[in-house]
Amino acid sequence: MSYILVTNEEQLEAVYRIRREVFVEEQGVPAENEFDEYETVCDHILVYHEEQPIGTGRLRIADGAAKMERICILASYRKFGLGKEIMASLESLAQTKGLRKAKLHAQTHAQSFYEKLGYRVKSDVFMEEGIPHVSMEKELAPLQD
Repeated sequence: MSYILVTNEEQLEAVYRIRREVFVEEQGVPAENEFDEYETVCDHILVYHEEQPIGTGRLRIADGAAKMERICILASYRKFGLGKEIMASLESLAQTKGLRKAKLHAQTHAQSFYEKLGYRVKSDVFMEEGIPHVSMEKELAPLQD
């Protein structure tokens, strides 16, 4: 597996293909809601397996914190620990930007996954795109020189 920070249009298109398959086709999120005005201001991570893009996530700075968003892996590649690697990459990127807090909206079925990574629930269950979510946060350690 390899993980890269998206730096060109071809890589960004791969990000969009993965998200379209997972969120739009699999989970039924309307495409016009999946792709938003933050696409060009976020940092996107792309995960490859045997040179095929299979997972992604993005980091957006919101209210002085790292907002982890659009984290997904193609169905046939789940359960290999790649989500943990995506999150570690996004957290590391946040730390290089000097951010001390990470937050996200977790689908409730993934809540325990994020709890194992140190995230704590900060809200009651709420609905986004017809899918139950909770808000979660984690303190990030500062980078050591």
